[in-house]
Amino acid sequence: ELSSILLYFPVALKRMLNFNVPPVKNSTGEPVWKVLIYDRFGQDIISPLLSVKELRDMGITLHLLLHSDRDPIPDVPAIYFVMPTEENIDRMCQDLRNQLYESYYLNFISAISRSKLEDIANAAIGANAVTQVAKVFDQYLNFITLEDDMFVLCNQNKELVSYRAINRPDITDTEMETIMDTIVDSLFCFFVTLGAIPIIRCSRGTAAEMVAVKLDKKLRENLRDARNSLFTGDTLGAGQFSFQRPLLVLVDRNIDLATPLHHTWTYQALVHDVLDFHLNRVNLEESTGTESIPAGARPKKKNKKSYDLTASDKFWQKHKGSPFPEVAESVQQELESYRAQEDEVKRLKSIMGIEGEDEGAISMLSDNTAKLTSAVSSLPELLEKKRLIDLHTNVATAVLEHIKARKLDVYFEYEEKIMSKSTLDKSLLDMISDPDAGTPEDKMRLFLIYYISSAQAPSEIDLEQYKKALTDAGCNLAPLNYIKQWKAFTKMASAPTSYGNTTPKPLGLFSRVMNTGSQFVMEGVKNLVLKQQNLPVTRILDNLMEMKSNPETDDYRYFDPKMLRGSDSSVPRNKNPFQEAIVFVVGGGNYIEYQNLIDYIKGKQGKHVLYGCSELFNATQFIKQVGTFDSN
Repeated sequence: ELSSILLYFPVALKRMLNFNVPPVKNSTGEPVWKVLIYDRFGQDIISPLLSVKELRDMGITLHLLLHSDRDPIPDVPAIYFVMPTEENIDRMCQDLRNQLYESYYLNFISAISRSKLEDIANAAIGANAVTQVAKVFDQYLNFITLEDDMFVLCNQNKELVSYRAINRPDITDTEMETIMDTIVDSLFCFFVTLGAIPIIRCSRGTAAEMVAVKLDKKLRENLRDARNSLFTGDTLGAGQFSFQRPLLVLVDRNIDLATPLHHTWTYQALVHDVLDFHLNRVNLEESTGTESIPAGARPKKKNKKSYDLTASDKFWQKHKGSPFPEVAESVQQELESYRAQEDEVKRLKSIMGIEGEDEGAISMLSDNTAKLTSAVSSLPELLEKKRLIDLHTNVATAVLEHIKARKLDVYFEYEEKIMSKSTLDKSLLDMISDPDAGTPEDKMRLFLIYYISSAQAPSEIDLEQYKKALTDAGCNLAPLNYIKQWKAFTKMASAPTSYGNTTPKPLGLFSRVMNTGSQFVMEGVKNLVLKQQNLPVTRILDNLMEMKSNPETDDYRYFDPKMLRGSDSSVPRNKNPFQEAIVFVVGGGNYIEYQNLIDYIKGKQGKHVLYGCSELFNATQFIKQVGTFDSN
């Protein structure tokens, strides 16, 4: 099943960390000790998937950056996981000459060229280390898996494939080719790891089409080369698939610029929008309390804390797509149930006169203490539960501070109304001019969404009035200039995107969270509930996956790399709906879109969808990119 394909990536990594054979413990049950050497690219691929503890369990005692000062450890094998770049290869050859390790397992994230391979061979011969270079592997893992159903191309040098890079007005053909090749290389790796050849659909006249043409060609060439084909069925993913091939839908970011600017209401997307959330890790500044700082004294340095929000965090998995009020309520619930359990353990301990954690005394007591023993054996579980509750209390509190300070609930609701063409209860000018609602950037986002979503651009007179209000509110108008050009250009190309016509419904006040004992002071925050409406990317996927005829997607190109001859057709040969699909956004994606796809596919039994993008940005990062077009 496709849903679990991204679960193979940890498997692929674990296999690599075990010298490229499936992991088996040796007779003593101890893994072989080894060193892991990676570059920044390798680090980004491994860190969202495997924790330090998991690495240790696999025998990785040290993990070091390739270009750091490393001491020789001559009796330990080293596993390298790096990009095949000139400087990386030079440094590896230097390691061979300096005889740093017992043996060398060289794994390249992306395929290494013949000439670079020869450089390594020559260095090994020169250093008398031919026998020590145990294996050289192309791993085809040049992408970062963030969720079971989400991946992003790269994190290092991501400005090279950014929205701005692709859409620069002064870009040369050679630069565009380089960007497209970078994207295609990662997508190719993705399908090699998957062990499947997709059917590709894309919109015409966009960067997505350029990616489709190049990817089709690369897959086609690999299939033709029977001796070296990577799709012979020996791959990890092969045989794990349903009989049908997956659909790859390549969409261009330019089909929808409103969603990346949209304020959001679900947990994961909010964390990404308002906090520092990156490769599944959120960095928080701890507030130092409200004690007053004496005049003239230096303000206390805030402590930085970081938390990993991962697949093993059950609360996160369950609630990352939930509306924020529901999350606050659930954290509160978890806290109350934890306190009840904690009291039970304390009560049992005190009845028995056991203080502290004296395990010995506990085990000596007779059977009538079975109840206590089970309570105590559940302590580690309880402590883990407590850790997660504390983590989400801190993260949710940090999000709540932003919601309240910036009135993000009001923005979210207002934008949803604009995008679904509902009646507005307050004029846009009032929203922009309200000094209590939002930062200048919040106001700019709101205005851009209005501008993008309106069928008719506002008249010059109205626009001047808006611009004055925005400037008075402290906004930087640079992003508007780009969006104006973009809208004029896309107007020729296509009609404005529609965003469905449902708006969030406010429920009554929060029951549990509104009581005074709660961790979260939610007064004044609207309890908005989401209604599922498909965003443009989800709608395009639905048309193509379900084979629906729709003017929006009827002229999408169709590629089948398995067909002998490529053809420039929009006519799908396959008439059956697809069970499995990958949506990939060229030009950058976001958690709002990802969540929308996940919610959509939940309603389709037995179907799976993955979301990928060339980079992952939040509205702040996107506005920054759009605002810099002006300056060149």
